[in-house]
Amino acid sequence: MKIKEIISVLEEYAPTAWQEAYDNSGLLLGEPDLEVEKALISLDLTMDVIDEAVKGQYGLIISHHPLIFSGLKRITGKSEVERMVMKAIKQDIAIYAIHTNLDNVLQGVNGMLSSKLGIENPCILRPMTDHLSKLVTFCPIEHAPELREALFNAGAGQIGNYDSCSYNLEGYGTFRAGEDTDPFVGKKGELHTESEVRIEVIFPDHITSHLLQEMKKAHPYEEVAYDIYPLKNEMPANGAGIIGSLSEPIEEAAFISLLKTKLGSPVVRHSKFIGKKIRKVAACGGSGSFLIRDAINAGADAFVTGDMKYHQFFEAEGKILIADAGHFETEQFTKELIYNILNEKFPTFALRISQINTNAVHYM
Repeated sequence: MKIKEIISVLEEYAPTAWQEAYDNSGLLLGEPDLEVEKALISLDLTMDVIDEAVKGQYGLIISHHPLIFSGLKRITGKSEVERMVMKAIKQDIAIYAIHTNLDNVLQGVNGMLSSKLGIENPCILRPMTDHLSKLVTFCPIEHAPELREALFNAGAGQIGNYDSCSYNLEGYGTFRAGEDTDPFVGKKGELHTESEVRIEVIFPDHITSHLLQEMKKAHPYEEVAYDIYPLKNEMPANGAGIIGSLSEPIEEAAFISLLKTKLGSPVVRHSKFIGKKIRKVAACGGSGSFLIRDAINAGADAFVTGDMKYHQFFEAEGKILIADAGHFETEQFTKELIYNILNEKFPTFALRISQINTNAVHYM
């Protein structure tokens, strides 16, 4: 199977356009057209994981955390990252990362975490903005149904759990075809008036090129008139963190015990107990301290994440229980998620979840 076929499935689920600005998701090493027979899935990339891939003859490693975060000016083997890059290249192993773009989908990293913790009816804690636009185009009335269908099939018209959403307004357009044209309606050199439908659809920015291509293919006019407007709308199914509720409220101590059991966390650092039961829970796998205020404003009783600093626990302000269950521990199920995404599409392709424990934090 070609690497680009695997990438297509992953990026349909979590487009790289949804990664954070600091991130480096995508194909980091290798050629998209390269054929691979097997793929290894890991949370992190370490030399042990690369050795595992070499031993198992895996042509592709899919990692949640990128091997290369910042630019490499030279590759001489002085750092561990440089040595891993060199070894992967020598062994013809391609490397793909699917990081914050997988964090920023409802059924992504945090969706898996909420499922493991028994959080029901989860929704995005901080929805993304500035990733949507509106397409407006004009079409002869009788051709509007076909054009709308093409726009919907290309990925436009999705608003929350509703699809095929559009606004349509009938009016008329005018134009005069020049000598070097082949007009669908009207005659060269004559002013023409045509009854048309104004069609408006919302769409995610990352499909812009594809959407315009499909619109022009389905549109009867030789020259297609259209406008694109950037929007500030929130994307309810995309963004940082997640929030939902437990089936029954539980005591704070029992909630901490639940985290230790479900996540296998030897230690859970937490803020002071505030004397109320935990029902509404917000969570963010990995490093989620930037969402503390969002969790409080959303009325969460507890916020679960990792990598909390000392002073950040004070931000609880007696309003919420903050629990640091560990970066690795809150993201460990990502390997299972990636496996499930690909296995559903390619059930006969050889996929394996890495057996290496890559947790960089150890407890004594």
